[in-house]
Amino acid sequence: MTEEIDKEAALAELAGVIKNCKKCAISQYRHNAVVGEGDPYSGIMFIGEAPGKNEDEQGRPFVGNAGKFLDTMLEAAGLSRESVYITNVIKTRPPENRDPAPDEIANCKTYLDRQIEIIKPKIIVTLGRYSMGMFLPGFSISRVHGQPYMKKDGICYMPMYHPAATLHQPGLREIAIKDMLKLPKLIELLKTGDLRPSKKVEPSAEKQIETVETNETAAAEEKMTSAASNMEEKNNKEEIQKSDFQMKLF
Repeated sequence: MTEEIDKEAALAELAGVIKNCKKCAISQYRHNAVVGEGDPYSGIMFIGEAPGKNEDEQGRPFVGNAGKFLDTMLEAAGLSRESVYITNVIKTRPPENRDPAPDEIANCKTYLDRQIEIIKPKIIVTLGRYSMGMFLPGFSISRVHGQPYMKKDGICYMPMYHPAATLHQPGLREIAIKDMLKLPKLIELLKTGDLRPSKKVEPSAEKQIETVETNETAAAEEKMTSAASNMEEKNNKEEIQKSDFQMKLF
C-alpha cells in the first residue's frame, strides 16, 4: 500500500467518524459536517475557524464569499485550493455563525489533531484568531499576521487574517494578499532545506526556544534580540519567538 493510499484511506475513515459525531449539541442542527478537502500531500494546510451557512449546506470548507476571497488570495500566490489542504478548527456550523464555544473546540480538537497527524504538513496557515489560538496561544493577530513561526513540532506556522474579516474590513484585503504572497518563498525554502529549526536560549527566561533560520541569516543570529517578550504569549507553554527568517526576508 502506497503512502498516497494510506493518507487518503486514513482521511476517509476519519471523515466517517466526524460526519457521525454527536459530541456537541450543535450537531443536531447541521446539514453536513465539514471535514476538509484538498491535496494531503502538498505539505500545506489551511485551518479556518468554523463552517458557515454555505459550507454547512455543501459540506465543503470555504465555499461562500469568504471562500471566494480565499481563492483569490491563493491564486495571487500561484496556488489553488486543489494544491493545498483546507479545513477548520471545528467541523460543524455554530448556530447563527456565532463564535465556536470552548467545549466545541475541545471536542473537535481530536479530529484536527488526527488530520495533522495524517497529513504531516510542513506549513500550517492559520486563518483568524481562533485558529491561531490553537497553535500560538496568547498572541494578537494584528501584531503577528504574516510572520512565520517554527515550533518544536517542526511545523512552520503562518498566522493570517480570516478571509471573512476582509469582507467586513475592506482595508484588510491588501494586507491579507500581501501575507499570502509570502508563502511561495516559505515553500521554496522548505524544499531546498534552507528553512530549519534551530535552538537558542532566550536570556530573560533562560529557557530553550525554537526559531526559524535560513543559511543566509544563521551567521547574524547572535546579533538578533528576542522578540518574544513583546508578544502576548503568557499562556503559551511552548515558547516561540520571531525568527531571523521573518525579520530578514519579510
